[in-house]
Amino acid sequence: MPNHHVLITGATGLIGKPLTDALLKKGYQVSHLSRSAGKNPQVKTYIWDVDKGQIDEHCIDGVQTIIHLAGAGIAEKRWTKKRKALLINTRTQSIRLIYQVLQKQPHQVKNVISASATGYYSNRGDELLTEDSKPLNDFLGTCCIEWEKAVDEGEALGLSITKFRTGVVLSTKGGALPPISLPVKFGLGASIGNGRQFIPWIHWQDAVDMYLQAIEGHLPADVYNMVAPNPVNNKQLTQAVALQLRKPLWAPNVPAFLLKLALGEMSLVVLGSTRVSALKVQDAGYKFKFENITDALSNIYG
Repeated sequence: MPNHHVLITGATGLIGKPLTDALLKKGYQVSHLSRSAGKNPQVKTYIWDVDKGQIDEHCIDGVQTIIHLAGAGIAEKRWTKKRKALLINTRTQSIRLIYQVLQKQPHQVKNVISASATGYYSNRGDELLTEDSKPLNDFLGTCCIEWEKAVDEGEALGLSITKFRTGVVLSTKGGALPPISLPVKFGLGASIGNGRQFIPWIHWQDAVDMYLQAIEGHLPADVYNMVAPNPVNNKQLTQAVALQLRKPLWAPNVPAFLLKLALGEMSLVVLGSTRVSALKVQDAGYKFKFENITDALSNIYG
């Protein structure tokens, strides 16, 4: 789609980096909003400071599509009251800051495509969750509710809104896979808790491709679960990683109570079970490159 200009927030993350590369390869013009200057000469970086409410208002110049990926890492630090506020604000106040700019000046922005997370549903055991399932009102659910609500404020500006409730993105470049695979490499791999908690995973390439499909108009504006069609539980994922790395699994499961002691409320990230359906995005026409965990990990570890 030549002459199409895309602005990305959170562009240095697990999806933002390969998405930027894919867009540039296809001939898109790409800009970033960041707290610091960028290193890619093909990308213009505009500076913002969400905490201070500061933003370079030229960031929307010539832009048709905004990709909103910004947000502090959910599992990076213990969930203190201050940290919880930061996790919500970096997702909500950031997009509101952009909307304030759009309200003030003429622009060409038509679409906002935003990340959300399967944390919207939170810990639901074996229940199969669709986009119509109700959220859970614990911290993970509340964070996602507030995030989506802030993004939806763009509808009042006449913008088309798409939201991807993103699962666990599998990549060697970051996210959950490196900490899962590290103990496996040393022969110390183990399931967590009872190992039966579902993990809504997706290969990084499918995550990037879904954004591309949305940008190009192949996916209608809507809310979609960004997960592979075949969910696995924690034990199955750990076994699949061990198989790819050709390592035995002999260590006992990591007890849930130890994780609760170490991580506090944040232990929900690894002990919660979220079984999520990919049917809606498939029905909308998306064809997955990696439908099952064996093929996904085989490609990732190559």
